[in-house]
Amino acid sequence: MKLHVLNTGFFKLDGGAMFGVVPKTIWSKTNPADENNMCSWALRSLLIEDGNRIMLVDTGIGDKQSEKFFSHYHLHGNDSLLGNLAKLGFHANDITDVFLTHLHFDHCGGAVAWNEDKSGYRPVFKNAIYWSTEKHWEWATNPNPREKASFLSENILPIQESGQLKFIERKGDFTENAFPNIDVLFVDGHTESMMIPHIQYKDKTIVFMADLLPSVGHIPLPYVMGYDTRPLITMSEKAKFLNISATNNHILFLEHDSINECCTLQETEKGIRLKETFSFASI
Repeated sequence: MKLHVLNTGFFKLDGGAMFGVVPKTIWSKTNPADENNMCSWALRSLLIEDGNRIMLVDTGIGDKQSEKFFSHYHLHGNDSLLGNLAKLGFHANDITDVFLTHLHFDHCGGAVAWNEDKSGYRPVFKNAIYWSTEKHWEWATNPNPREKASFLSENILPIQESGQLKFIERKGDFTENAFPNIDVLFVDGHTESMMIPHIQYKDKTIVFMADLLPSVGHIPLPYVMGYDTRPLITMSEKAKFLNISATNNHILFLEHDSINECCTLQETEKGIRLKETFSFASI
């Protein structure tokens, strides 16, 4: 198995929304805001080569939304999903599987693009199976008012219309061997049935954190995003996860941390806290 980091750019979100009830005087120490209270966040995907399977985990925002839409999120940086895929020697048509942790626009927007004459949409990865889970798909295609702005039909419905959609079966909160060398944790605090892949790599467990832990600044339990639909459930899920990960020395791959790609955790007098940060290449 080989793993590759795919940076797809950066965007900005309101710092208060990202840290919920935590005061700015505290969260700004790890995530400084600009004059508009916006913090910069990464859009980091992961490419997994395992035998004949070439799997992409999440796809970033993409580029098909309107100028007005993108003006709210201040995309910046020179990275792109397909550009960095090409630097690794791959083409979109080489991808066999696209694993979507959940269907918020910053995680799945790059999975679908305009067709040639911009009369409709097409899957970017035409030879891939797109993986979601049935409960989350139903949640996203019949969105509640709180999340409606994050579930964009043009990011979601073309996947099903193409016939490339399949569901990973949820067996309780943890599905072992969803794929060879990949187990999946299901969590419900951020959104219904978000999937957190646990990848067995070099005798280590790499956990793709999605929005369960956006950055190292979110490790303390009360540091829960205002975007989470069920914040108390998030806290319970985090508590369980952080204890397991600290005990087992899991490597946490951070999708949104603008500085740190990976981290590990440790038990302290104040609870689970950051142990160390490092680049993925150093693993």
